[in-house]
Amino acid sequence: MPTARVLTKRSLNRALLERQLLLRRRRVPALEAVERLVALQSQVPRDPYVALWSRVEPFRAETLSDALEKRRAVRMTLLRGTLHLVTARDAIGLRALVQPAIEGVIYGSSPLRTAVGSVDMDELFTAMRAWLEERPRTRAELVKEIAARWPDADANSLGYAMYALPTVQVTPRGLWRRSGRSAFTTVEAWLGASPDPAADVETLVLRYLASYGPATPADAQYWSGVPALGEVFERLRPRLRTVRDEDGRELFDFPRAPLPDPDVPAPVRFLPEYDNVGIGHKDRTRIVPEGIPRWTDVGWGSVLVDGMGAARWRLFETKADARLRIEPFRRLTREERADTQEEAGRLASFLAPETDVRVELRARASMASG
Repeated sequence: MPTARVLTKRSLNRALLERQLLLRRRRVPALEAVERLVALQSQVPRDPYVALWSRVEPFRAETLSDALEKRRAVRMTLLRGTLHLVTARDAIGLRALVQPAIEGVIYGSSPLRTAVGSVDMDELFTAMRAWLEERPRTRAELVKEIAARWPDADANSLGYAMYALPTVQVTPRGLWRRSGRSAFTTVEAWLGASPDPAADVETLVLRYLASYGPATPADAQYWSGVPALGEVFERLRPRLRTVRDEDGRELFDFPRAPLPDPDVPAPVRFLPEYDNVGIGHKDRTRIVPEGIPRWTDVGWGSVLVDGMGAARWRLFETKADARLRIEPFRRLTREERADTQEEAGRLASFLAPETDVRVELRARASMASG
């Protein structure tokens, strides 16, 4: 039996960057990029726009915003029970696959777990679906409806059941430089189709490996929230490439996915507060240096320098001015500082094109671990 190829952390880093469109910006349509990456984190409405700006050229934020407004893309509860932006096609194709994982999150870690059994859950879901399809509603509005119908129940806790339903967050929330209340309706009401119950978990694993591999089953489970993927990897083994990392762990890979030269240069990239590359693996050491347990913080995005998390960034806006602050986690070389400032200037022009944004590159982050 031939010996498996061993990949260094730097090799794994460059493979991830290449597949995540971060080694070089690609001339691909925005929705094609979204599908290539499977889904984009969208808890923060601006995040998908920054994620694509760093990956696609040319990228117009209005293109993605128009796709959301025309329902060719949606923001919905998906991987790990968190909000993601996906194409309408993937909203239909992926939601049923992650439904058990979403229910595990909702029933296991939300206040709903203490309220289950206080009402007939089938009746609750039927009522919630009817309310959401009558018109988009916020969770607070659903709580009021629940309280009126079941006055003796814990309506606030039962309101979390909404997230177990296949729903989308409706526009105008999520549109570029616009806002709106966090209101939801069902997938069926918004897209005119139900989640596909015949969706294939093996296809999901192959897509994951094409965009995040080489990786372990534990990595794929961490990314998706779907349990017991080891069995799926074993079924796919004859179709996959296998390698090992420097610690001897077996990694699976999509057979034709690129493995770039580890010495290929990696440009500075600004990533949003939540981004695929930081949440795609249980072991993040291919992208997050040791000694930085939390490489970002609430409200802060991250900066890749030479392919690794080296700083965090945040845009501070007032009516009078705007500042884009960068706080490095380590000392940057003169060339790295120049490249970081140059890319920061481009990001500032994207985020606030009508404002003269000051770029503040500090010597070192005030909290390198936060």
